[in-house]
This record gives sequence, C-alpha cells and structure tokens, in this order.
Amino acid sequence: MKSVDLPPLYLLLASMSRYRAECLSKIDLPFAQWAPHIDETPLENEQPADLVCRLAGLKAQAGLKAINGDADIARKSEVSHILASDQVMALGQTILGKPHTMEKAKEQLRSMSGQTVYFYTSLCVLDTNTNESRITLDKTKVTFRDLTDEQIELYLNFEQPLDCAGSFKSEKAGILLCKGIEGKDPNALVGLPLVSLTDSLAALGYQLPTSNKIV
Repeated sequence: MKSVDLPPLYLLLASMSRYRAECLSKIDLPFAQWAPHIDETPLENEQPADLVCRLAGLKAQAGLKAINGDADIARKSEVSHILASDQVMALGQTILGKPHTMEKAKEQLRSMSGQTVYFYTSLCVLDTNTNESRITLDKTKVTFRDLTDEQIELYLNFEQPLDCAGSFKSEKAGILLCKGIEGKDPNALVGLPLVSLTDSLAALGYQLPTSNKIV
C-alpha cells in the first residue's frame, strides 16, 4: 500500500493494480492503495457496460465500509474520496476479462486477430464525507491487426499480460498488435480514465492542483 508522506486529506484507490497506480501517479494526487474483495461474477445476461459500472460501485462501497471499519488503512479517517474502477473487453457478445494463464491468453489473442473489440472502463468516485458518488464509463474501440501465432507467442513471452483484460497491454508492446484505437482517453485502456476522474473529483468538491502542489 502506498502511504508515504500523505497529506491531511488523500484518495483511496480501491485496487492493488500497479497499472492503475502508475496511471494515477501521472497527475500527482496523493493516494493510498487498498484491495477490495467482491464477487465479480456477471449477472445473467448482464451487458459489459452494466457489469463494469456495477462492479466499480461495489468496490467503492467496499472501500467506504473498510475505512469505517477495522481495515488496515493508513490514517483512514483522512481519506476524502474513494476511487474504484473495473474493465472488461467485449468481442461481439463475448466478454473477455483477465486471462490468468498463457493458454487462455493465446486463445483470447487468436480470437481477436483482425477483429474490432471494445474496452469498457468504469470509474466510481465516492465522497467519504457525503457518501455522494459519480459513476462514469469510457468505451474504447480497438481494431487488431491480423496476428500470427509467432507474433502472439513473442508478445506474450515479452509482456506476460495475464492480469490485463483481453491480454492487451496498450501502454507497452500491445500497441504493436493493433492498427487503430478510438476513444477519448488513452488512460482508460490502462484501467483508470483520468479525464473522467478529474471531472468527477471536481464535481464532488475535491480541490485539484493548479501546480505541483495541492491547494
């Protein structure tokens, strides 16, 4: 958990993802990380957008319960907002999550070869003082090149993207696999849409930095 030199008020990122932490670090906002434990099983006939928005909300609520309970979170009474996100990739009607194994990753990438897919990335920002929350959704269109088994093997061995939705790590070598990306925020593909985040924080009264300092 990141908790070094935290100011009087800070954010709680309800995720232990290093990718989301690196993304949030770009905008120099003070935060700590905490791992939510929720049931992420999709509901029957649940659509990708509905799934990720529901899960982000559940993660944020779990974070609120944690800071109000006995969870081991540094100076939890000083958390001003909780950030929670979720992401899936949809290929047609099929939802693709994290592969977890190399064989599953190969299967995913073979199915994506030459296809257009959509990444659904949700974000819930919850104000711990008022319990008010905002949930936003970013939809990113990605078109993949025709991929050979050799290209897939090389990519997987190099990146090991077993904890990435659809086995796709856009911020690194994964960009070589695609021929087009359409979306409002490239950070959404990494798992934390910063445009939506800053909009939501501002709407909920969080004072964003105007320079390198929190004011």
